[in-house]
Amino acid sequence: MDNVSNAVHYIFLTTAACFVIGLHLMNHPRTARRGNTVSAGAMAVAIAATVWLVAHEGTISTTGWLVLASGGLIGAALGLYAAREVKMTAMPQLVSLFNAVGGGAAALIAVNDLLQADHPAALGARVSLPGALDIVIGAVTFSGSLIAAGKLQGVVSGAPVAFPGARLLNVLLPASFAAGTVWLVLAPDSLVALYGLVAVALLFGVTMVLPIGGADMPVVIALLNAFTGSAVAMAGFVLDETALIIAGMLVSSSGGILTKLMADAMNRSIANIVVGGFGTGDSAPAAEEGAPAQVRSVSADDVAIQLAYASKVIFVPGYGLAAAQAQHELGDLAKMLTDHGVDVSYAVHPVAGRMPGHMNVLLAEANVPYTRLKEMDEVNPEFPQADVALVIGANDVTNPIARRPGNAISGMPILDVDRAKSVVVIKRSMGHGYAGIDNELYTDPKTGMFFTDAKKGLAELKAAVGEFVG
Repeated sequence: MDNVSNAVHYIFLTTAACFVIGLHLMNHPRTARRGNTVSAGAMAVAIAATVWLVAHEGTISTTGWLVLASGGLIGAALGLYAAREVKMTAMPQLVSLFNAVGGGAAALIAVNDLLQADHPAALGARVSLPGALDIVIGAVTFSGSLIAAGKLQGVVSGAPVAFPGARLLNVLLPASFAAGTVWLVLAPDSLVALYGLVAVALLFGVTMVLPIGGADMPVVIALLNAFTGSAVAMAGFVLDETALIIAGMLVSSSGGILTKLMADAMNRSIANIVVGGFGTGDSAPAAEEGAPAQVRSVSADDVAIQLAYASKVIFVPGYGLAAAQAQHELGDLAKMLTDHGVDVSYAVHPVAGRMPGHMNVLLAEANVPYTRLKEMDEVNPEFPQADVALVIGANDVTNPIARRPGNAISGMPILDVDRAKSVVVIKRSMGHGYAGIDNELYTDPKTGMFFTDAKKGLAELKAAVGEFVG
C-alpha cells in the first residue's frame, strides 16, 4: 500500500468506529439526534475518502467521473428533498425506499464485479460466494422493500395478498436461489446462473412481502433493514472493503435485534410473520349475527370535564394521531393539564404507528418530555390508577380481545387501557384496525367515543379544557 491507500484505510476504520458510536448514541432519545449527526458525518467522510482514493489510482475515465458526479448530485438532491418535504406520516414508506436503494445498490456491486472480472471463471469462492449471497439478499431486499413501501403508501393493498400456490412458491423460490448460488459459485462466468439468480431473488422479494398484512409492517421494515445491512456487508467482502463490512454488519445486527423485539411485542415469531396471514382472518371466528353493540358517544365538553378534574391521565397515541399530524395539539393539551396539576403520561406501544419508534419521533417533534413517554411494560400497571385514558387513533394495540384465544391478534401484548377508571377514544369512525376485527374497548360501558379527526378533536378539547382551568 502507498501512503494514500494507507491513509484512506485508516480513515475507513475511523469512520467505522464513528458508526458504532453513532449507533450507541441512538440508543436514547436525548442523544439520538447527536448519534444521527455523527453517523451521517462519518458517512460523508467515508465517501470523500473513497473519491480521493479513486482519483489517486486514476482508474476512472472522464465519462466515469461525470457519471459519478451526476449520481452524487442527484442522490444528494433527492435526500435533501426527502428530509425537508416528506411528512412524518410518510417516513415508513421513505425508510422502505431507502432499504430498497441500499439492497439494490449492494446487489449491483456484486453483479458488476462478476461481469467486469478479467477472468470470471478463475474467481475463487472468496469472491463468488459473498457475491452470490450479495445478489440474493440485495435483490430480495430491493423488490420486497418496494412492495412494503407500496403497501404503506396505499399503492398496493395493505391487506395480505394471497394467490393459489403462494406458500408453495415461497418454498420453491428459496430452494431455487440456493441452487443458483451453488451454480454461480462453481461457475462464476455463467451468465445464465447470474441473471437467473437475480430474477428468482427479485421474484421472491415480491412473493414474500405481498402476503404480509399491514399490521406486520413494523416488523417487515426492521427485517428488510437487516437484509440491507447483510447485503452491504457481502458487498464489502466482494470489494475487500473493511468499512463496508463493518457498516453492513452493524446495520444487519441492529436490524435483526429490532426485528426480534418487534416480533416479541406482537407475540409472534418472525417465521410466522414471513409466512404471512396476519389480518387475513385465518384464525378469527366468524362475526356473530345479532344486534350491533352499543357505543356511548361523547362531546368535547364531556371529555374536557373529565380531563380537567382528573388527577392522573394517560394518553395512548396511535397511527390515527400520526395520520392527522396532531402531535402538537396533543402536546399543547398535555402541557395545559400538567400546568393545572394533572399527572400526564404517554403510553407508547412498541408497534404504534407503522415503523419502530414512529410514535416516539412524532412526540419528540412536539417537544413532549422524554420522561413522560412510557413503554408498555412500564405503563400497564398504572392504568388502574388512571382517572382517564385518552386513546387517540390507536386500535389493535388496545383491543382486549387479544387476551382471548381464537382470533387474529390472540396473544399480542396490548396496552391495558380498559383497566382505567374511564376511557375516551378519539376516532373518526368505528372502522377496524389492520387486523380487521372489532375492538371490544369501544363497546365497554366506561368508554366514551369522541367521533372526530384527531387534530380537530384535540384542538376542541384544548379549547374546552381551557375554559375549565383558565
